[in-house]
Amino acid sequence: MNTKIKKIIILNLPCFVFGLMSTKVYKAWRLSEGYEISDKFLNFSDSFSKAFQSPLPSFNIKDLMFGISIAVILRFVIYVKSKNSKKYRKGIEYGSARWGKSTDIEPFIDPVFQNNIILTQTERLMMSNRPKNPKYARNKNVIIVGGSGSGKTRFWLKPNLMQCHSSYVVTDPNGNLQ
Repeated sequence: MNTKIKKIIILNLPCFVFGLMSTKVYKAWRLSEGYEISDKFLNFSDSFSKAFQSPLPSFNIKDLMFGISIAVILRFVIYVKSKNSKKYRKGIEYGSARWGKSTDIEPFIDPVFQNNIILTQTERLMMSNRPKNPKYARNKNVIIVGGSGSGKTRFWLKPNLMQCHSSYVVTDPNGNLQ
């Protein structure tokens, strides 16, 4: 059997079985005596045993529609839950971080040097908002914090200002920037 078909069967079989069981539940609801909902609830357990006497599902059109709708809703819930599942790194424990390599930053660098924000001597960040692969799109905001004399202006601000590739908001309380 093809693995794709096997996967489809495995995913949908529980929904199918649950839908067949739901036809019996709706049959029990139909068979319960009473015209009002409260009367039907009181007699529901008595009709439940009648509905499950036969091993076959109920072939009444209302029962089948109820079973199909329950199966479709269940499959939709499973689909939504699987798409929203978090991505865990199984088998990788706490403390497994490592230093980045030059190959790790390559997708974030534009081949044209002037189209990058200079972060360090070897690391840059592309200015393009729409890279070829959308997972490499990053926020372009940068805040530089450091003590006096740490080289914030000389090593980061002036090289990026000289490129003039975007708009900058620079606060210079000392007035030393010229």
